[in-house]
Amino acid sequence: MIRIRHALLAVVLAAGAVACGSAEGAAKPGGAEVKELRYQGNVGSVTYPELAEDLGYLGDIKLKWIGNTTSGPQDIQSAATGQTDFGGAFNGAIIKLKAAGAPIKAVIGYYGSDKQSFNGYYVTADSPIRTARDLIGKKIGVNTLGAHHEAVIKEYLKREGLTPEEIKQVQLVVIPPVNTEQALRQGQLDVGTLGGVLKDKALERGGLRPLFTDVDLFGPFTAGSVVLREDFIARNPTTTRKFVEAYAKAIDWAQSHPREEVVARFEKIIAKRGRNEDATTVTFWKSTGIAGKGGVIAGKEFQTWIDWLAREGEIKPGQIKPADLYTNTFNPYANGSGS
Repeated sequence: MIRIRHALLAVVLAAGAVACGSAEGAAKPGGAEVKELRYQGNVGSVTYPELAEDLGYLGDIKLKWIGNTTSGPQDIQSAATGQTDFGGAFNGAIIKLKAAGAPIKAVIGYYGSDKQSFNGYYVTADSPIRTARDLIGKKIGVNTLGAHHEAVIKEYLKREGLTPEEIKQVQLVVIPPVNTEQALRQGQLDVGTLGGVLKDKALERGGLRPLFTDVDLFGPFTAGSVVLREDFIARNPTTTRKFVEAYAKAIDWAQSHPREEVVARFEKIIAKRGRNEDATTVTFWKSTGIAGKGGVIAGKEFQTWIDWLAREGEIKPGQIKPADLYTNTFNPYANGSGS
């Protein structure tokens, strides 16, 4: 039922997106291009557009923060319906929204997993769970359904030889990431999904061990992308190019500068924007996790999840191709120069 509701919601959102060609944030045909981009942020962290703005890369383009996102799927749904001008999510969530008819296009990768930054699936040190088969009948905490964590878990279970019927017996429990560690330690969850600063803090406290990680399964990979509405791109081609170029340069800056310098810049940005938030989490930042220089998207980063969703029956085989989902046209690093 949850999956059906998600599919219906995506269809409704896609229908709304088609009707919002004249929504706020989209230039009128023949009119001046939009110079102010509405977006959702993240508490206690810095997005790459915010970094780009602070570094002076955005030029005459301004950002308008309208609040914080609750999840990737929510963020791209907001972009699809015209509530914001751009949003980012797990590539599998982008595929599902596109398959439902939403007129969106991914333009740059914005997060991923590498040996320094990854998502792990943790159990307590004394847990009897050692293998995938031990997860049958157990509860795994995830931040949302239908996104990165669910996809990785099901891929792990499949690779470890569980049948579809056995996989259905592994219960995924939606829980805010900030509560995952406590729920795991108190026995409310058998496995907890942890990433970023929450993972680092939990491991510092000890008593946990990894069952598997996403980077173990897939190697270093970009997991999510930022999308724009196709009508926005068509009506604001210069703004789109400037925005993606600035975004890409900010990612490259974070990829190429020492960790200490990146953290110091993030702390400065958080202090300056005055949102009454705790900046200590950025001190745990280790890497972008993004595989492509400047966020360049590789077709395999979508094909992996197209194949998974088709196997899960979420989309029809052949319904969506990577070329339908993304473009590197606006990214200056796509030609290898970054200029």
